[in-house]
Amino acid sequence: MAAKLKKGDTVIVLTGKDKGKKGEITTVMPKDNKAVVDGVNVAIRHTKQSAASQGGRIAKSMPIDLSNLSLIDANGKATRVGFRMDGDKKVRFAKTTGEAI
Repeated sequence: MAAKLKKGDTVIVLTGKDKGKKGEITTVMPKDNKAVVDGVNVAIRHTKQSAASQGGRIAKSMPIDLSNLSLIDANGKATRVGFRMDGDKKVRFAKTTGEAI
């Protein structure tokens, strides 16, 4: 099945501790059905100092299930994503407004 959410999409969290938070998708893992969103599902990781980093307590965004995310349309509301053919191309569109993404 084609991925409805892609890297760079702005999404809103529908459920969980971060419900209502908005962010941009940085990574999508289709095999695990998860995505990493900036500023959402943040965990503190304690890292040892190395030549590359200072170390200490570092905040890291953890993966969140795709079913808990919804795309934000042009009006700023959550929408579902559909697919349709525009000529020879398959495009994603917002179900609330009907416009292509």
